[in-house]
Amino acid sequence: MGLTHINKKGEAEMVDISSKKIVHREASASGKIYLKPETLELIRSDRIGKGDVLSVAKVAGISGGKMTSSLIPLSHNILINKIDITFNMESDGIGIVSRAVCDGRTGIEMEALTAVAISALTIYDMCKAVDKTMIISDIRLVEKRKSEIQY
Repeated sequence: MGLTHINKKGEAEMVDISSKKIVHREASASGKIYLKPETLELIRSDRIGKGDVLSVAKVAGISGGKMTSSLIPLSHNILINKIDITFNMESDGIGIVSRAVCDGRTGIEMEALTAVAISALTIYDMCKAVDKTMIISDIRLVEKRKSEIQY
């Protein structure tokens, strides 16, 4: 199978999905932001000067997932049923997991990945004044599923 976003002339193009069947699609993605223990404690105790880090990061991640087609040039604008983001406080950072759902002809994995990335970037932005060593890493697709829609 060749690259789907390249035409016969080698030019970038948006894939035509008009002949694809509408199916239920779900995707999960994960990532991690590594932080100093002191920064984690500031987040836990809600003492980061910019506000409630994880609440803001969750809203930012959901918003970012919804904006995927504006951020990634050849992706399709899809109707999203749900994006959810969870955070896991670990000893060396925060694990981030997103789950995105749609009923459509394509998509949802890029939205799940974007949600994780934007959540991590928001945490970074909110904590950069107190932690110059943060690392965003391990962003990946965990699972992608699709199933026929039952009417």
